[in-house]
Amino acid sequence: MHHKKNVLIVSATEFEILPLLDYLNDNWELKSEVYENETIAIHVLVTGVGMVATTFTMASFLARQKIDLAFNFGIAGAFNRAFKLGEVYHVQSDCFADLGIELPNGQFQDLFQLDLMDENQAPFINKKLYSPLATTSFLPSATALTVNKVTGTKSSIASLQQDYDVDLETMEGAAFYYCCNLHRIEAAQIRAVSNYVEPRNKNNWEIPMAIEALNAVAVEMIKTFEIPKA
Repeated sequence: MHHKKNVLIVSATEFEILPLLDYLNDNWELKSEVYENETIAIHVLVTGVGMVATTFTMASFLARQKIDLAFNFGIAGAFNRAFKLGEVYHVQSDCFADLGIELPNGQFQDLFQLDLMDENQAPFINKKLYSPLATTSFLPSATALTVNKVTGTKSSIASLQQDYDVDLETMEGAAFYYCCNLHRIEAAQIRAVSNYVEPRNKNNWEIPMAIEALNAVAVEMIKTFEIPKA
């Protein structure tokens, strides 16, 4: 009996991966909460929003289940205006962007600058958390930051862009890579752009379009694990 490859799908909300779940329910055999075929077992974790919920849910799960490959699917806000709403990216690097202190002048200092953490302490490399999968050949690459509080004022956006200069913002990505890298799991964070990071205006958001695009990619990725029907 050969070992099945264990694949983990992580999402903050069920809403973001509903089309993927529909696809799995229609095409895969569900055995005690795991989707299986002869060679692959797919585990789905809906963690809840934010890095604390993501870390706890993943850590609890990974303590009892060996995983070979993990994907974080979700939507994201874009700082980078060259990115179009509905486009899907593989996040190459992520970081915790609000873990630190605020100085009296309003400037932010992270735990690395405060010498409370070493910038190359595992799983960090130069303060960042990198995707263990260097590239996903069919997706463009992006950089991201992760926050507890989604950015919504011009001044906050400007200071984050100055400090980090990345493409995307999420509330879970760095936590996902943190867990996967410490467990030495091949992993990729896949994000669809639902909005631009700007003073909050939900009228400008394209959530259904982003979820549709995200799930089209997710289904294609999962299809590569399928056994062709004879």
